[in-house]
Amino acid sequence: MSGLLEGLHFARPLWLWGLLALPVLVGCCWARRRNASVWRSAIDAHLLPHLIERRVDRGGWLGLLGWLLAALCAVIALAGPGWRQVPASLQGVTSTPLVVALELSTATNAGDLPPSRLLQARAKLAALFTARGAGETALLVFADDAFTVAPLTEDVANLTLYLDALSPDIMPADGQRADRAIEHATRLLRQRGATQGAILLLASEADGAAIAEAATAARMGYRVSALGLGTPEGAAHRDSTGGLAHTRLDAASLEALAAAGGGRYARLTADETDLRTLDVQATRADTTRGDAVPGAGENGALRWADQGYWFVLPLLVLVLLAFRRGGALAALACVALLPMLPALAQNTGPEGTPWRRPDQVAHARMAEGTEAYRAGRYADAAQHWATLPGAEAAYNRGNALAKQGDLDAAIDAYDAALRLRPGMADAEANRAAVEAARRRTPPPGPGRDPRAPPRGQPQDGGRPSPGDGAPS
Repeated sequence: MSGLLEGLHFARPLWLWGLLALPVLVGCCWARRRNASVWRSAIDAHLLPHLIERRVDRGGWLGLLGWLLAALCAVIALAGPGWRQVPASLQGVTSTPLVVALELSTATNAGDLPPSRLLQARAKLAALFTARGAGETALLVFADDAFTVAPLTEDVANLTLYLDALSPDIMPADGQRADRAIEHATRLLRQRGATQGAILLLASEADGAAIAEAATAARMGYRVSALGLGTPEGAAHRDSTGGLAHTRLDAASLEALAAAGGGRYARLTADETDLRTLDVQATRADTTRGDAVPGAGENGALRWADQGYWFVLPLLVLVLLAFRRGGALAALACVALLPMLPALAQNTGPEGTPWRRPDQVAHARMAEGTEAYRAGRYADAAQHWATLPGAEAAYNRGNALAKQGDLDAAIDAYDAALRLRPGMADAEANRAAVEAARRRTPPPGPGRDPRAPPRGQPQDGGRPSPGDGAPS
């Protein structure tokens, strides 16, 4: 018995105070029965036992017992008893948002990081987005000014869709204004309402204005780190006018920027040493819903499942027995009509089961689609999300179709999401990226993967401006 009680947990234990109302219910029923006889007010108390036949009212006490059991079941169900552990929901996990700012000046075409700084930076960002996993992440680029490529989104894997379109040719003016990039990043975090956040700057140098802006961001609660592009020796490149210029990595200025921003500095490397030094791969997550328990294992924290619904079944039976003559038949008719109520209403979502509501079925399918997407089974993910209503499901389906290379269907899915939720920033940004990829991709020929990047395509052909992804 003690082991059973130790394994019993209540999600809402304050409802157990309702048990104190049970003695009050018994007292009220006893007082009512005592005053039920009208003869007590007309006959003397010492004559009453000899004039009234005493009999045991079994039905009354059985009825009281039934009401007590019904109240007990209701209080226990409301308290949320649990004796089984289940994985904690992913919706209860929050993480520190990250804004990545990539320099796109002409200096990124320098070859001191073969084949170029830009290509090395693209590969590093792809590795970062893959390793980061969950957690809100945004991408912006800067030269003489800063522009948003993708707003803060939890769909980190789809940020890789934008990397192929990033080059100095899409920037309106050349420059290395890291201060404007940091200011733009703090604006994105403020729009999100984040009180804490991280900013990662990929650049080759930082001036005094950038260092001052990093210090301002740190005072606002946003940590600024820097990833250095280039080598101390540097290399030649052509500037925006076509002339030759020489650029080199100014590690000292970037270290000063990271120190002022309360972050870290690392030089871009071929392995993951730089990302581990910057501590931007793993998200800092805190469980905010459910009671975590020891022994969670590799799949995350566990929580006690709410099993209170098991007490609803006996409660319904007891309430049914409390009906007067003929009431039981009416109650059975009402219970028989309950499954027909969802059919009378317009319902475009999944149907419920005898053990799960339609919203629980929809949540399970959404989770199955997310698991398939993260495992790389994009066709299964799209199939799971195709049966779900709402803008989120249409947006997720578009992402899965884009991963499969079905760009036309992906655009249709994004359009469906925008019809359901006009102004959805993630859907607008991903649609623009997929539309740009579709314009760049030629018809597939023999032996050619339709999802592969085009060969012989100019760098600026059909690529969207970074500011087209979302409002800045």
